[in-house]
Amino acid sequence: MNKLVERLLIFFIGIPLCLAVVIFLPQRNHLAINILVTIFCILGAIEFADILKKKNLTISRVEAGVLGALTPLGMTLFVSFQFNYLIISILNLIGAGWLLVSGVFISAKNEAVETKLDKTFRRAVAGFALMFYPSSFLSWIILMNSFSNSSVLIIAFLCVVFANDSLAWVAGMLFGKTNRGIFAVSPNKSLAGFIAGILASIALGIAFAALPPNIFNAARFSPLISGFALGFFTGAAAVLGDLAESALKRSAAVKDSGSIIPGRGGILDSVDSLALSAPVFYIGYELLFV
Repeated sequence: MNKLVERLLIFFIGIPLCLAVVIFLPQRNHLAINILVTIFCILGAIEFADILKKKNLTISRVEAGVLGALTPLGMTLFVSFQFNYLIISILNLIGAGWLLVSGVFISAKNEAVETKLDKTFRRAVAGFALMFYPSSFLSWIILMNSFSNSSVLIIAFLCVVFANDSLAWVAGMLFGKTNRGIFAVSPNKSLAGFIAGILASIALGIAFAALPPNIFNAARFSPLISGFALGFFTGAAAVLGDLAESALKRSAAVKDSGSIIPGRGGILDSVDSLALSAPVFYIGYELLFV
């Protein structure tokens, strides 16, 4: 029951707050949203570092936070402050360069060089992983704010993903007790929930594409086909993002990535669907509506 109450509080308070930030703080191409995404990337990277530590891939939490901040910081400077787009690559090159060359400066004192090199290798592997997940995926939300209709675009994206998650949960609770276990990495996920979530995303994709006042203008296909494709692929990516994070946690024998968000767990538990679906939604919008 506590889990239900916590989830309902997030649905009726957390989601409206997110939408309010989009609607009422559009300054500098939604700098407020861009900062929030950057913070989520930092915290998500720190949580992922804790998961990687369970697999003996150890990197400090400070380094994890810095590496997780590089891509969203670069994109924020590009989108909100009109820096040259190369700033994104420059920051990532600095992070990658640090991971590659920092092992050159290890000391031979108190521990065999081979042992320290092994640790350096595992630290570099962890660092490169943290530069990509969740930051390089979630940061596509910041790129959405480069469009002139970014407020509508962000709201549409959030609605498509949140509707998928919410309808999947409701359908799973009501109709999923006998059809669970279709995904080995997440035994509680049900076929009923999966179908309901995808249908919700498709319905909203079509609604945003086809209903007045023509929020999206389909460029290559009919509004029905474009909306269906955008909703389907975004919804499928949201489900896969959730399952991918579940696979990472199960591999490390971790139940939740953290405990910062009541009813959800950690930051990664809350943004897993958004992370993988953000680039899919952005690219789909570019191909179908621009």
